[in-house]
Amino acid sequence: MSIWLNEKTPVIVQGYTGRIGTFHAQEMIEYGTNLVGGVTPGKGGSQHLDLPVYNTVKEAVTDSGAEASVVFVPPPFAADAIMEAADAGIKFCVCVTDGIPAQDMMRVKRYMRRYKKEERMCLTGPNCAGTISPGRAMMGIMPGHIYMQGNVGLIGRSGTLGYEAASQMKAREIGISTSVGIGGDPINGSSFRDHLEKFEEDPDTDLVVMIGEIGGPQEAAAAEFARDHMKKPVLAYIAGLTAPKGRTMGHAGAIVTTAGESAAEKVEILKEAGVGIITRPSEFGVAAEEALGKL
Repeated sequence: MSIWLNEKTPVIVQGYTGRIGTFHAQEMIEYGTNLVGGVTPGKGGSQHLDLPVYNTVKEAVTDSGAEASVVFVPPPFAADAIMEAADAGIKFCVCVTDGIPAQDMMRVKRYMRRYKKEERMCLTGPNCAGTISPGRAMMGIMPGHIYMQGNVGLIGRSGTLGYEAASQMKAREIGISTSVGIGGDPINGSSFRDHLEKFEEDPDTDLVVMIGEIGGPQEAAAAEFARDHMKKPVLAYIAGLTAPKGRTMGHAGAIVTTAGESAAEKVEILKEAGVGIITRPSEFGVAAEEALGKL
């Protein structure tokens, strides 16, 4: 099994006919994703990549039965695109767009709270690589060939470190059930905790690997959840051990502002919760192999 996405999940692309949307939509189709169309306002009724184009997400959902959407909409309009997807009944949304203003994402977070938790769309991103269930489907910009189908769940704030982990595991013939990129912005749609809960429920995921970084409280919340609610083993790597306080590292969310947000503090919090620590990014494969060997 997998979480959020499989070969049957009907997917649409918002920003479908743009250059970036077109390129990655083609990649997703070639990977085997069940892409059923896309949305570009003003181009509804036309065809693109041999699939229908719709003016609105609601039209796409009504006509195609879409349940998931990937957003390649420019930053000034991306927040509206996400809220449109939520209103249309999309269950899972991946926002790849980088550079969405934090205030726009605050508006999105408030907007989504109008829905009951069980009816609320799950949003990953913005500024994320996407989600892939290897051998089944992918939504995003990741290189699909480096992922092998298997029983390790992967959640990361960093797309490239996620690629590194998947590649190292594949080299050791260890596969991934689903890899979820939650994005590197300070305000994102979902957290480590949200996806840990899903992986704990997934019968085909035996181990979860988290890739965190300095800044923000998400890793601490994940540690608490893992300690209190997870029976499956969890490993974590935290990027930024040598970063000085106040240093921004690539991601907008990777800046330490309060106690508990440095990499060293996060490592201690995770250790105390019983989470295994991966000390170097070169050790993803070794650590996963050892953890699986103990099951």
